[in-house]
Amino acid sequence: MLLQQLALVDHSKSLHAADLAQAVAALQKQATRDLGPIWGIKATVDAFPDIKNVPVGYWPIIITEKIDDPTAAGYHADKHHQPYAFVQLEKGWQLTCSHEMCEMLVDPFGNRLIASNSIKSGQGRVKYLVEVCDPCENASHGYSVNGVLLSDFYTPHYFDPVASPATRYSFTGALKKPREIKKGGYLSWYDPQTKKWWQATYFGSAPSIGELKGMKDNDSSLRSQVDRLTKYPGKAKAMMSAFNGNAKNRKTNFESNKAEGSHWEDVMKKHLTKKK
Repeated sequence: MLLQQLALVDHSKSLHAADLAQAVAALQKQATRDLGPIWGIKATVDAFPDIKNVPVGYWPIIITEKIDDPTAAGYHADKHHQPYAFVQLEKGWQLTCSHEMCEMLVDPFGNRLIASNSIKSGQGRVKYLVEVCDPCENASHGYSVNGVLLSDFYTPHYFDPVASPATRYSFTGALKKPREIKKGGYLSWYDPQTKKWWQATYFGSAPSIGELKGMKDNDSSLRSQVDRLTKYPGKAKAMMSAFNGNAKNRKTNFESNKAEGSHWEDVMKKHLTKKK
């Protein structure tokens, strides 16, 4: 199994080193403990103060203060088709990094398709774009790792033909059946019969399905095109709500870390202080 290496890069210059380190620790645990065994992935996640310090071969997730062009946020590929992503430094940025990391590790090149039955009436077998976080991407479905809110993701069973009560469809269990989308989520697919792209979204009071117009046959990856064409006006509000809801967990975790830190300070003092 090849080792995939990701770099979390601080391009903002205002992110505290401790916050970056805590995010990396949580993302590494998610990649190793949660995502890796389910999707057959082995990965490392490391923090770097700037892009010039990133070793050759790492895929960067770049945290930046401001993204003027909305289409610049999220997944991209360079001229050698290697993946990278931009994440804006705002409340809940760790959740967005988790989203980008999970999707980058499962489908590094943004073009992976899986065949399954269409959720649209009248269609047969279609090809779904693999975006493991999108159907359950709403922050309310995230989960805490070391007090850091991270993204839920679906499992390979998400594309099963029928539902089974004993089957896990997403890591947190938010998804209860194959090809389900939760509020704030979406799912995209290509229909070979109509030769069109379609998308199911749940951005309002109920899910809706429509043609995804604007997909092109060019060098851009399918994922980058879908991300650019998908508009969720309530995403920032939902992110803020979930972030505030996780505040108690963050505070409890902070106090635990502080207590553990005091313990290790005592241990260090015992061994490193010169004895009289």
